[in-house]
Amino acid sequence: MCGRFTLTVDLLALQERFHFRYEGSLAPRFNIAPGQDVLTIVAEGGERVGKMMCWGLVPFWAKDVRIGAKMINARAETIDEKASFRHAFKRRRCLILADGFFEWKKERTKKVPYRFTLKTGEPFAFAGLWERWDGPSGPLETCTIITTRANELIAPIHDRMPVILPPERHEDWLDPRLDDSEYLKSLLLSYPQEQMQMYEVAPLVNSPKNDVSACIEPVNSRSMEGM
Repeated sequence: MCGRFTLTVDLLALQERFHFRYEGSLAPRFNIAPGQDVLTIVAEGGERVGKMMCWGLVPFWAKDVRIGAKMINARAETIDEKASFRHAFKRRRCLILADGFFEWKKERTKKVPYRFTLKTGEPFAFAGLWERWDGPSGPLETCTIITTRANELIAPIHDRMPVILPPERHEDWLDPRLDDSEYLKSLLLSYPQEQMQMYEVAPLVNSPKNDVSACIEPVNSRSMEGM
């Protein structure tokens, strides 16, 4: 699964890389957790638009918003079969921006956190889905991150990883006119492990209350990269 990630890059750099319009400010985030707002990109009126959405998808037909807590991830293998995701997969796909994510490795009696990034250090986009839920307090836009089988770098830590879409796939993924399920599912691949790196971080990241730069600092200078 993917239960925590980061986005520390400034807004201008993100707009230059992902070519989207966004009205608002953006603060660095070092420990983004489910239930919090995340920066997404959707296609609207022929352009890319940035939107803040709550992480944890609430299907449009849901009776209770609390279902979103169970919908932070969607499995790529069954995304076109599950009622919670099937409709969004056809019509409401998005990019969720990040520059790293965390996973925990069980070592005896404790879990050790690691951060995964691209070797280049550049920001990237998770494949996501979004929905608009009309509740008693008005419309709520929510999203989920799609996961797939872990690559060889991540597999010793966890058997799943978030789908990172390469830039050449962004246009197709965002295009609401494209509804070929088999083609869209073919985009949901494990990212090449040789293009990624990982390093151990402090247990500070274990609590979502901690959203400070120390959450992404290596506990030592040794970085474990993909082979």
